[in-house]
Amino acid sequence: MLNVLTISEMTATRAAIIGLRTNNDFIAGSKAVLIQSLKEKMANGIAHFLFIKKSGEVREAWGTLNKSLVAKYINGRGVSREVFFTTAYFDVEKGAWRSFRWESIISIL
Repeated sequence: MLNVLTISEMTATRAAIIGLRTNNDFIAGSKAVLIQSLKEKMANGIAHFLFIKKSGEVREAWGTLNKSLVAKYINGRGVSREVFFTTAYFDVEKGAWRSFRWESIISIL
């Protein structure tokens, strides 16, 4: 049986940036696919995940991108965090937008 993984252009971009930042293409590819999966989960509801904050602390987060849950928090005037090589999410515990650097993702729980 042949398994085929199809990735988006954005996932390929994430892999390239993570590879530059970590000097590890294997980790870069797996983290980029993990982010793709996380974004899909957040688009459909609330996802539970871990990442490393800039301070080095491990952050456990519950986030969403589900339009029905975050519609009142979107003003449409911002620049996508993807431009800055980060992924934004609405933190359901803090009630505010947050983001994490692509290479800092650890896992989806």
